[in-house]
Amino acid sequence: QVQLVESGGGWVQAGGSLRLSCAASGPIFGHWVLGWFRQAPGKERQLVAAFTWSGTTEYYADFTKGRFTISRDNAENMRYLQMNSLEPEDTAVYYCALDPRRLVRLAAISPDYWGQGTQVTVSA
Repeated sequence: QVQLVESGGGWVQAGGSLRLSCAASGPIFGHWVLGWFRQAPGKERQLVAAFTWSGTTEYYADFTKGRFTISRDNAENMRYLQMNSLEPEDTAVYYCALDPRRLVRLAAISPDYWGQGTQVTVSA
């Protein structure tokens, strides 16, 4: 059974940084796609970034504007989202999620597995 647990959220002032972690367990294959999503109150869920579990392909939403970077620690089955130059508009619950399909276009990710989410709050 695949399980995902996010951590690393919190409160930060505008311009600050946070690193979110996603701890994964269970049978995961290299072609699976992990996505970082976010959802702000009253807004639809957005895809922030996505990458193959093996790390060969990456996708970033335009609004990340080079501020966000994904990374991984294969030994620990950890995936990270480094967020720099945070803005109040980045305030949301952030989720990591896995799609087991072999995707040609990572932006088409539609995960089967979700973490519980971690709150990120950015104050002006």
